[in-house]
Amino acid sequence: MDAPKTREELIARADALAGRTVGQVATRLGLEVPPDLRHHKGWVGHVIEKALGAPAGSAAGPDFPGLRVELKTIPVDASAVPRESTWVCWAPLDGSMAAAWRESLAYSKLAAVLWVPIVGDGPPGDRFIGSAVAWSPDADEERALREDWEEITELIRDGRIDLLNASLGTALQLRPKGANSRDVVRFLGPDGEWAETGPRGFYLRRSFTTEVLNKAFG
Repeated sequence: MDAPKTREELIARADALAGRTVGQVATRLGLEVPPDLRHHKGWVGHVIEKALGAPAGSAAGPDFPGLRVELKTIPVDASAVPRESTWVCWAPLDGSMAAAWRESLAYSKLAAVLWVPIVGDGPPGDRFIGSAVAWSPDADEERALREDWEEITELIRDGRIDLLNASLGTALQLRPKGANSRDVVRFLGPDGEWAETGPRGFYLRRSFTTEVLNKAFG
């Protein structure tokens, strides 16, 4: 499927998926439906991306670069409460982070988001696609995101990796993102020496996305 040409077209495609199961959509696209997600992490998101026409290879920016819109599938319960925190992007620990929030990859990923709720926790093919939500952070939400990003990136710039933990941030947090203990990246320590640590990624807290969906669904 070609990429949508407008945000309105993207939203219309998402609306057309609401109420279907992920398995129904996957079968229509010719995709195999796995029995579980243990060895198929990211499968649900891949199905929705393909159904909406997301172009491949857009990891360095929003999923729909021409529209500057990021797609986020978000697992929720029957009351539309998110089940987990939401991945945003990798956090560079080598000193190559942006100088300001609005120049950062995290901002480009969160400036405009199409949330697609995925309802249920049973077999992935049986989970339902909920009503999509087109969202951009309001002034208060962006302030919270920016302040968290600035606090975290200041520690990274100072080489204080030892102080980085998931308790930092009220909206945006930093968490380990390595595939295993052998997955490491280099960083500059406080004295300018190179050292190794596990990779980290930015995530939205579940409490933050819960409020986003609450505002959307009333």
